[in-house]
Amino acid sequence: MRILVTGGAGFIGSHIVDRLVLEGHTVSIIDDLSTGKRENVNHKAEFYKMDIGSPRIERVFKKERPELICHHAAQMDVRRSVADPAFDAQTNIIGTLNLLENAVRFGTRKVVFASTGGAIYGEGGPYPATEDNLARPVSPYGISKLTGEHYLYYYMVTYGLSYVALRYANVYGPRQDPFGEAGVVAIFTQKMLRNEQPVINGNGMQTRDYVYVEDVVDAVYAAIHSDISDTFNVGTGIETSVNELFRLLMEITGGNVREMHGPAKKGEQMRSCLSCDKIKKTLDWEPGVSIREGLSKTVAFFRNRI
Repeated sequence: MRILVTGGAGFIGSHIVDRLVLEGHTVSIIDDLSTGKRENVNHKAEFYKMDIGSPRIERVFKKERPELICHHAAQMDVRRSVADPAFDAQTNIIGTLNLLENAVRFGTRKVVFASTGGAIYGEGGPYPATEDNLARPVSPYGISKLTGEHYLYYYMVTYGLSYVALRYANVYGPRQDPFGEAGVVAIFTQKMLRNEQPVINGNGMQTRDYVYVEDVVDAVYAAIHSDISDTFNVGTGIETSVNELFRLLMEITGGNVREMHGPAKKGEQMRSCLSCDKIKKTLDWEPGVSIREGLSKTVAFFRNRI
C-alpha cells in the first residue's frame, strides 16, 4: 500500500514509519522538522521537508498518490496553544484541511488521524473516559483536535473518505522529546541519568494514562487494516501519578536525586485516563506493555545516548 505519514520524523510518527516499511509498504513522509528530527527518518521512506499547510504538498500527492494517510503532524504543545491559539489553529485545523482537500483530489481512500484523549475530554470524569464522554476541551489544542475529528466525519459523509481517529493517552518511549505533558518521562529520565535535579510540578498527585509507543503503533496498524470509520481511545485505563512515575524512574535509572516539588502549573489538568474497551472489542487491540516494562525500555534507550 502507498502510505503518506505526516510528522514521520517525529517521536510517534517515526515509529509508525519503521513498522510500515518493515511490513513492505511504500512510505512517504511530510515533516517540517520543527520538532521532528532528520535522524529519525527511515532511509527507505521518501522524505519531503515541508509544512502540511503549504500549497506545495499538492506535488507530493501528485507524485506519491497515497492510498492512505497517517496524519501525525501537529502543533502539540498545549501551553503554546494557549499562548497563540491562531498558530495552533493554522497548523492543526488549516493544515489538516489542506491534507484532506488533496486526499479527495488525488484519490486517497482513508485517513488515520492522531487525536488526543485528555485534552478533548477535559476535567471532570467519569474515569476512565470512554468515547461517549462529553467532549469539553479547555485548551485551543484540544479544540483544534476535536475540530479535526469533525472535519474527518464531514469528508467521509460528503466524499466517501474513510477515517479512524485515535485519541491517544500520554504516549512515551524511545525517541521522545520533552514536549507536551507526556514529555515528563523523557525529562525525568534524562535528568536522573545525568544526576541532575528534576522538579515535580505542584504536589505530584496529578495523574495521566501512560501508553507505550509500540502499543500505539499496533493500534495504528489495526486502524489501517480496519473497514470501520470511527473514533477510538488508545490508552491503558490505568492512572499513574507524577509522584509514582518519579519513584519508578528513580528505581529503574538508579538515580540519586531527591523528590523536589515546585510550583503547580496554572490550569494543569489533575486527572486523565482513557478506557480502551471500545477499541478492544472493535479492532482487537489492547495495550501489552506495562508501565514498568515500558519505562525500562525507555531508560535503556536514553542511557545509550547520555
